[in-house]
Amino acid sequence: MSMESQPVPPAPPAPAAGDRKGFGIAGFVIGMLDLCAWLLPICGGPLAVISLVLSILGLKSSQRILAIIGVVLSAVAIVLVIANAILGAVLNSGSILQQIQSALGASGY
Repeated sequence: MSMESQPVPPAPPAPAAGDRKGFGIAGFVIGMLDLCAWLLPICGGPLAVISLVLSILGLKSSQRILAIIGVVLSAVAIVLVIANAILGAVLNSGSILQQIQSALGASGY
């Protein structure tokens, strides 16, 4: 009997040290969800911040494009959340709401 050595298959390449592709993907996905959640600032605000942080962490990964898109989506969502919150505060103030109602009532609507 001869003891021939069996060929050893090459090991798959190890992921690069510090590759954070999961952060970029997660930031992108949460950014997409946040485009629906901005209507409720209590939900949209925290999601936008989480998406922004994850996307920034994912910028140095192999999924850089998704991370950049995630940063853009979360920035847009933050602007929409702030605008929605300001608009809600203005419309819920009593004097402005009464002025709008009286103006609509005076015009016959």
